[in-house]
Amino acid sequence: MEATENSIKLYYNTEVEPLKMPEYGRIVLGMVERLRDIPDRKKRSEQALAIVKVMERLNPQVHQQENYEQKLWDHLYMIAGYDLDIDSPYPAPVVEFITSRPEKIPLNTRPIKARHYGRNIESIIDLIASEEDGDIKTAMIRSLAIYMRQQYLIWNKDTVADETIFQDIERLSGGRVRVPEGLELSKIDQSASYSRPGMIQGHGRGGRNRNRNNRGKKK
Repeated sequence: MEATENSIKLYYNTEVEPLKMPEYGRIVLGMVERLRDIPDRKKRSEQALAIVKVMERLNPQVHQQENYEQKLWDHLYMIAGYDLDIDSPYPAPVVEFITSRPEKIPLNTRPIKARHYGRNIESIIDLIASEEDGDIKTAMIRSLAIYMRQQYLIWNKDTVADETIFQDIERLSGGRVRVPEGLELSKIDQSASYSRPGMIQGHGRGGRNRNRNNRGKKK
């Protein structure tokens, strides 16, 4: 249908350029575009501050970020396509720094030798292996063995001999760490409860049975 003299032309978002920062809308974009037309630099800077105040109201979530005021001014520059000549309380953002992609973090694809101990155990063993023999190294081995015993009980739900943990340390170290003869670990607290990560104590089949028995006793 052709537009008549008295009809109103409607514009849709699909007909215009996508917004660089949609959270502020096209009203703020229009403000920024008119900002460039102000010839006086002082007035232009005052108007820029007023726009930043509007942006703060439109995007209150920005308060959750550190240095949110500087973030708002950075957003103003981004909306303007970094082409803005004003007196800002913060330095203008560098285009290359903002648009550049972060470096990829290399993933550790080396398989875990013992999943029930985790990958960090291998790093700790490497550290202990580099330590000179002596009381400090023996204390480190003992602390590691106690932690590994705890991890073992979390995933296996059974008793474990100290010798089994000592053998795992030597095996995982590839023979670089030797457990001193006569090393003993503290006794396991029988009242301690070891649960897998993400599990709530008392849940599961055993927990449900105990809860059911408790309800029966109350009756």
